[in-house]
Amino acid sequence: MSNRYELRFSGAGGQGLILAGIIMAEAAAIYDGKQALQSQSYGPEARGGASKSEVIISDEPIDYPKATAVDALLALTQEACDKYSGDLKENGILLLDSDLVKKLPKGKYRVVKFPIINTAKNEVGRTIVANIVALGAMVALTGIVSKESAEKAVLARVPEAFTDLNRKAFLAGYEKAVAAKKG
Repeated sequence: MSNRYELRFSGAGGQGLILAGIIMAEAAAIYDGKQALQSQSYGPEARGGASKSEVIISDEPIDYPKATAVDALLALTQEACDKYSGDLKENGILLLDSDLVKKLPKGKYRVVKFPIINTAKNEVGRTIVANIVALGAMVALTGIVSKESAEKAVLARVPEAFTDLNRKAFLAGYEKAVAAKKG
């Protein structure tokens, strides 16, 4: 791993992307022993407006807390893709919800897409875990944290009554991304 790896989770307020970023940072820092920090921003309308959660992971101390050259970007909405894709590195990873993001920004990066929200709804059984489906996909695509650490971080954050649902969501996203990488 290079010294600094930047991830951005983006979509609409209320989709749980800030939580997904927090879980990714916890997987890196608590379970994989790396340096990590998470920051967030969302529009004044919060629920429904564009929002983002950024995670920086490094083997060394992190000297600047904001993402400036994003290695991997998740975009769950067209608005978020349009607004937050400008910092995506050449040869970076762009993960999209194929049902909601139809217009790709210009750039040289690898695009991975599948219906993230519909996967949560139809394969996992609850739309509310789309953020965890997306998190599983980001873990598979980036390899920046281990699958085991990310799964532990997810399960440490959710109420016990929802561990099976969230484990299923994480694994669904992880497996969809692995399949998309091969295809």
